[in-house]
Amino acid sequence: MTADASTQKRTQSPALKEIFDANRLRSIAGETAAIHPGFDAARFLTLALSGLETLTLMQRLRRTTESLHATLPDEYRTALEILRRLAPRLNHSFASLILPDYVGLYGLDDFHTSMDALRFFTTFGSSEFAVRHFLRRDLSRTLAVMTTWSRDENEHVRRLASEGARPRLPWSFRLEPLIIDPSPVAPIIENLKADPSLYVRKSVANHLNDITKDHPAWVLDRIAGWILDNPHTAWIAKRALRTLIKQGDRQALAVLGADAKPDVIVHGVTVSPETIRLGDRITLSFRLTSTSATAQRLVVDYIVHYVKKSGATTAKVFKLRELTLGPGESVVLTRSQEMRDFTTRVHYPGRHEVEIVVNGERLAKTFFDLSR
Repeated sequence: MTADASTQKRTQSPALKEIFDANRLRSIAGETAAIHPGFDAARFLTLALSGLETLTLMQRLRRTTESLHATLPDEYRTALEILRRLAPRLNHSFASLILPDYVGLYGLDDFHTSMDALRFFTTFGSSEFAVRHFLRRDLSRTLAVMTTWSRDENEHVRRLASEGARPRLPWSFRLEPLIIDPSPVAPIIENLKADPSLYVRKSVANHLNDITKDHPAWVLDRIAGWILDNPHTAWIAKRALRTLIKQGDRQALAVLGADAKPDVIVHGVTVSPETIRLGDRITLSFRLTSTSATAQRLVVDYIVHYVKKSGATTAKVFKLRELTLGPGESVVLTRSQEMRDFTTRVHYPGRHEVEIVVNGERLAKTFFDLSR
């Protein structure tokens, strides 16, 4: 599935697309008219409501932005001042994305004014999508501003520095130059590697995890130079390496102290019930026993080999547990999981193998049968 197709499927959810329903659009029209008496609210609503039911969430967002542009003053800075005054009146973080979206669409030729506006608007929701238009036009100039944002006192602005520059940000286009070479974002990552805000740390970890898909060595080398005694930095490192850890990468496992070959026995592996229908819940259970004379740090995952429509299978790794197991110690591990369809995964009948993975080593397997 292409990124655009995946995005479209995700944004078809009625609960999400109704963020921009008729009531919301009427509210935006009313608030804008209250700020700017010359605003043509009726024309705005005619444009924004046309064919609304057929539009996805992101299409509705863009339609709202375009309708504002058609009814606000033609001069960009004049329109922007009205939107600045509108920002605190929207009272909805996602709905406020129309404000930076306006900047991304219509402010590319007024760089400094637009950068200042994106910094302001991100505190009401996020400017992560809009800033990418500037990155695509002038990468180095925009990253220079975003590097200053990474030192801002406001956590929303610091997060924007990382989130907006992610090479593979969901629901947005890819930043191909940063996929080819991530080094231009290094100053931003370094400034944020011990950020006190969890909101920011999540973004930094996701940003680095994006990069591991193309440049795992770059991320591993960078983290190798970090002081992981800092709990904030250690948290980012662990989450940033989650894809590599699932793949059993030894360097990534070493960050968790779990790169050694596990001295364990896996026994009593079961999935119950063995035969299920779509919508049923399965429970995986097994016992893990140490055969080592010393304590071991262990990362335990499991893999489900999902049957595809063709009859072939595709593997998905799930995190189970991280633990330290003492000499001769034994522990029972269980995990319950509902087997239902998602927009990103459709289930097909057949035998689904399940494997137990410890420190990247596949040590045991079982199965369950899915029927329709």
